[in-house]
Amino acid sequence: MLKAKSVFICQNCGAQSLKWIGKCPSCNEWNTYEEEIIADTKSKTINYYKNITKNPVLISDINTNNEKRIDTNNKEFNRILGGGLIPGSVVLIGGEPGIGKSTLLLQIALKIKEKKILYISGEESYQQLKIRANRVGIQNEQCYILNETLLENIFLQIKEISPHIIIIDSIQTIHSQKIDSSPATISQVRECTNELFRFAKETSIPVLLVSHINKEGSLAGPKVLEHIVDTVIQFEGDKNYMYRILRATKNRFGSTSELGIYEMKGNGLIEVGNVSELLLTHQHEKLSGIAISSTIEGIRPFLIEIQALVSSSAYGIPQRSTTGFDLRRLNMLLAVLEKRAGFRLATKDVFLNIAGGIKVNDPGVDLAVIIAILTSNHDIPVDQFSCFSGEVGLSGEIRAVNRIEQRISEAEKLGFKYIYISSGNKKNLDISKFSIKIIFVSKIADILKILFRK
Repeated sequence: MLKAKSVFICQNCGAQSLKWIGKCPSCNEWNTYEEEIIADTKSKTINYYKNITKNPVLISDINTNNEKRIDTNNKEFNRILGGGLIPGSVVLIGGEPGIGKSTLLLQIALKIKEKKILYISGEESYQQLKIRANRVGIQNEQCYILNETLLENIFLQIKEISPHIIIIDSIQTIHSQKIDSSPATISQVRECTNELFRFAKETSIPVLLVSHINKEGSLAGPKVLEHIVDTVIQFEGDKNYMYRILRATKNRFGSTSELGIYEMKGNGLIEVGNVSELLLTHQHEKLSGIAISSTIEGIRPFLIEIQALVSSSAYGIPQRSTTGFDLRRLNMLLAVLEKRAGFRLATKDVFLNIAGGIKVNDPGVDLAVIIAILTSNHDIPVDQFSCFSGEVGLSGEIRAVNRIEQRISEAEKLGFKYIYISSGNKKNLDISKFSIKIIFVSKIADILKILFRK
C-alpha cells in the first residue's frame, strides 16, 4: 500500500515546505509554492535497464583509450561538445520558444549515420515531425520517432529498440508514475532527469534533453538539473535576426568558451563557417561611429562590427543603451574616456550596438568600442581597412589580450591593412610572418594621436 505524502514545492527554485508560504525564503519569489503529492513506496522500483554491481578500482588501472566520441556530423555542435558526444553523457539544451531547439536536434538525429537514434517528442505529433524532416531535406533510415510522455513507457521502448542515442523534447513534458503530480512540476522534472541520468551512466548511451526557459531567461526547473547533467548548452538568438548561437555554460568534457553559430533558413539551421564575412557589412566607408574589432570565442577568431551613436541629451538624464555588450562595462569605458582622455561625455546620450545580434564578452573589444564612440562624437570616420583589438584599463592603458596571433591572422585574411593592438603583445610576437601592418599602442592618448592627427 502506497503512503501519500503532501509537500509544498517552490516552482521557481525547488525549495520544499510542509505548509504553504507566500514568499519563498530561498529565491524571494511570491506565490510560487504549490502542493504536490509524492508517493512514498517501500518496495523496489522496476528497473528497465540492467543494474551492474561496481567495485572501486585504482585510478592507474582505468583505461580511457576506448572512450571514443560520437560524431554528430554537425561541426558547430561538435565544437560546443568538445569534439562530439561522449558515450553515457547527458546534455541539456535550453532556449526561448521558437528559437529552433527542436529543429536543431531533429537535424542532428537525421544526420548521424550508422547509429540508431530514438527521438522522443512530448510536444509534437508524428505528422508534425515528418513535415519538419521533409523541410530540412535529410533522410535517415535509423531514426525512430516516439510520441510518448510517460517515463516508464519510454524505458520499455528503449529496451525494445536498443538505440545508440536518445533525444527527449522536452524534459518538462515527461512524467513518472512514481510521483503523483502533473508534468512540468519541480518534482516530476527532477525525478525524470535523475532516472535518465542513471540510465545513461549505466548503459553508456548519451541522452540529449531539451529544457524550457523561464521569463528571466534561465533554464526552467530547479538548479539541481544543471548540476546533474554533464553539459548545459544555451541556444540564443533574436527572432528578428537570422543567426542562432550555441554557448556551453557547463561542460565536463570540453571548454565552456566555445561558440557555435547557425543561420536560420527555410530548410533549417545552416552551419556558419566564416562568421566574420557575415557580421561585417563592408559598407561603412565614410561613416562615423563604426569600428571593427578582432575577437575570439574559445579557439575561434572572428571580426565584429561595433556601432556607436553619440548625441546631445534631449532630457536631463543622458541615456546609455547597449545591444550585445555589457552596459556596466560601457559605463566604465565612458568614465575612463572622461577621466583619462578629457572627453566630456557625461551630458551625451550613448548608444552601442554589435552588428548581427550577437553577444560578446571578450574584453578585447574595448579598444574598438571607445574608437566607435569617439568617432561618432566627433563625426570623423575611421579608415575602413583598420581593425582594433585591446583591453582598456581604468588608468587608460591598453592592455594585452590573449591569442593575438589568431586575431591578427583573421584580420589579415579579411583584407584589413592595419591592426591596432597593445604594446604588451609585442613580446614573443613574430611580426615578419604577417603582411598586415601592426601598430602598437600603450595608452588611449597614443591611438588618438594617430587616428585624429588630421
